Parts: sequence; structure tokens; C-alpha cells
Amino acid sequence: MVTPKNGRGPRRGGAGARVLLGAVLPVLALGAFAAGCSSGPDDRTLADRRQNYCTQLGQWQREMNEEAGEEPDPTGYDEVAGQAENVLDAMRPLRDEPVGRGRTLGEATAAAVRGEDGAGGLIAGYCDKNGFETLMR
Repeated sequence: MVTPKNGRGPRRGGAGARVLLGAVLPVLALGAFAAGCSSGPDDRTLADRRQNYCTQLGQWQREMNEEAGEEPDPTGYDEVAGQAENVLDAMRPLRDEPVGRGRTLGEATAAAVRGEDGAGGLIAGYCDKNGFETLMR
């Protein structure tokens, strides 16, 4: 080990370290770039998620319509609530997708399940826009 004249101990970061750093940095940068590019779902996965969401939404709407035309039945409300949970579960991977009026799919779905006016139209429009209008009502 060579001690420099200033008495501070061995030198670090010489030419060898610069060569190693020069070789490693581009690899790390490329890895970070590739990871950033592939962070979202592929087109098929996204289409499958949208179809599942619209299918669950359509089933929930049908349950709601059936309940509206029948005598109140406590077990019927359980079916509607269970189907609403299915809609919320299907929405989670898509929650940040915009649906209009400054709302996301997550916000609009939660509002529709709560019975907020206009929210149902936003989420039905989302399914229509993505080609799944036949799954609704």
C-alpha cells in the first residue's frame, strides 16, 4: 500500500475506478430506461381488464334494475352489494384512467356505487369508448 505524501492514506478513485464507473453507468442508465418503458400493462392485458370491468359493471346494473322492479327482499340487496364489490375490484387496476369531467375511473365508479347522479353515465361512456358497450345493461 502506498501512502501519499499528504499522509491521508491510500488514494481512491484512480484511473481504474473511472474505467469501471464509465462501464457501469451506461448499463445502469439503460436498465432504468428499460424499466420505465415497460412499467404498464401490455395492450392485451389492458383490454382484458377493461372487458372484465365492463362485464362486472353490466352485471351490477342488471342486478340494480331487477331490484328496482321487485318487492324489497333483504337477500336481494346482498346480491347487489356483492356485485358492487365485484365492480370495485375490477376497477382497481384501471382506477387512474380518465373518464371525463376531470374524474378518474376510480372516482366515477365509487360515486356510481354510492348512487351519485351522473357518475353512472361517465362509467358507461368509458365502456362504450373502449368497445364494450354491449356488456352494459
